[in-house]
Amino acid sequence: MKTAFLFGGSGYIGFYSITKFLDLNLFDRYVILDIQEPKYFDTLPDCIDFIKCDVRNPIVDFTGQIDKKKSWIFNFAAIHREPGHEAHEYFDTNINGAKNINSFAEKLGIQNLFFTSSIAPYGKSKEVRSESSMLYPETPYGISKSMAELIHKTWLNNHPERRLIIVRPSVIYGPKDPGNIYRTIKALKKGIFVLPDGGNVIKAYGYVYGLVESMLFTMQKSDREITYNYAEYPLLNLKEMTVVIKQNLGYKRPTLSLPVGLLSLIASVLQIAFRLLGKKTDIHPTRVRKAGFPTNIKPQYLIDNGFEFNFNFSKSLEHWKSKEPKDFA
Repeated sequence: MKTAFLFGGSGYIGFYSITKFLDLNLFDRYVILDIQEPKYFDTLPDCIDFIKCDVRNPIVDFTGQIDKKKSWIFNFAAIHREPGHEAHEYFDTNINGAKNINSFAEKLGIQNLFFTSSIAPYGKSKEVRSESSMLYPETPYGISKSMAELIHKTWLNNHPERRLIIVRPSVIYGPKDPGNIYRTIKALKKGIFVLPDGGNVIKAYGYVYGLVESMLFTMQKSDREITYNYAEYPLLNLKEMTVVIKQNLGYKRPTLSLPVGLLSLIASVLQIAFRLLGKKTDIHPTRVRKAGFPTNIKPQYLIDNGFEFNFNFSKSLEHWKSKEPKDFA
């Protein structure tokens, strides 16, 4: 049986991947292995099984008929919110997860593995970063992801018939978006979004539907090993993005611009104030500083291999509105 094992499959990318796979009838059976139950499905189709699984621990054996050559393992499992966790948590989950998933693949004899890494292993750089760029991870998250890539590559190199695809996604957004792009949109609607240093900085982004298209594109290749970036191409800078959002969604409120240093100071004061009031907030000086630093990621592999980027930023917003209009209500 052609089976997809999706570690961390209850999450955002897992949901959109499975949805597309179902549309294409790509697999006979889907097994979601996650510490949390699937939260984006209203109900699970009969061909999807859910197994509660903590990738930090050895993974239980799986019974059932499996086509070892045509089945795939997808490693979406990760601790990724940064800041938001202790340093050891990134290593405990991202590194041990890669090791335990390798062992699971070994036991079942599955030959295909897809791993969602991150652009964090590139570290900070004002230069354009492509797949040929050196990795300079600086944070526990970035270091743990780069180590997980190496762990999966060890699995690949232990058998000549294995395949490994590693994607390094930029900030992913889209319908039901839980992340930065949606927070930006909501802040622009309220008129409380502030451009750091004028917004003349590129913050790489990728539409979730485009990401899944890139996954299918690379899975159809014959290469044993592929490592590629996913970001839309070409990218807009942050100021241009805010203009497109306001034009597409009809927002009229002005957008201020302040130096990153001042924004970071304001964020620190607000964070302390919320803490004293006993309330939680997403405002954090580290996030403010990150917002002002470029992540200019180029998907050179996809460009070189003729991948069609169907979602520029404006088109992605139009597509998003058609799929989930209530996100913008």
